[in-house]
Amino acid sequence: ILVVNKKAGMVVHPGFGNWDGTLVNALAFHFKNLPIFGDETRPGLVHRIDKNTSGILVVAKNEGSLTIMNEKFTNRDLNRKYWALVWGDLKEDAGIIEGNIGRSLKNRKIMDVFPNGDFGKTALTHWKVIQRYGYTTLVECKLETGRTHQIRAHFKFIGHPLFNDPEYGGDKVLKGTVFTKYKQSVKNCFLSCNRQALHAKSLEFKHPITNKIMRFDSDLPEDFSILLEKWKNYTLQRKL
Repeated sequence: ILVVNKKAGMVVHPGFGNWDGTLVNALAFHFKNLPIFGDETRPGLVHRIDKNTSGILVVAKNEGSLTIMNEKFTNRDLNRKYWALVWGDLKEDAGIIEGNIGRSLKNRKIMDVFPNGDFGKTALTHWKVIQRYGYTTLVECKLETGRTHQIRAHFKFIGHPLFNDPEYGGDKVLKGTVFTKYKQSVKNCFLSCNRQALHAKSLEFKHPITNKIMRFDSDLPEDFSILLEKWKNYTLQRKL
């Protein structure tokens, strides 16, 4: 297996409009004969993360590992956590978001939550607060399911979209005061982290061959760290 710390902005696998410069292109160049599991455009891929999400991704280098790792993801036999900055001050310190996720009936590029289970697939997101900034909150998310855009769709569903997430409505000033100084501060934050504030922080699983527990943790990238520092400073100034 191979564990990659993907930077934001890199597409994971080739697709419409992104045939070159993807993570899979790079992997295919460095590792010949990566295993294919039903889709020739995704050799070695066990799972994927969005283009503008940073963080940990695991890749299988042979068919045996690909089969075993796919089973782990299907059976949820692993522990993966994301950090996200969301709009608003969450009322609780921890919680669970539950609701089927499926392709939006109005916009095929995004996902929607269908709470009654009429459409989509079962999705479950556990979250807990790491830090509160008054108008935004840093949360840690643990996924029980791995649906497309799961964290982004789930937090929009509960009224707390991810900060600077254009596809799910988080790229506007959603919380806070009407003062020009505040709005300018938020705009500076948008410029600091020009993407949804989401990072695949850690991954833990048993190695497919040795069965040894493997733990991987990635530092927050610079843009995300700067964003949190700006919110921290704004919160401190507000208390003065």
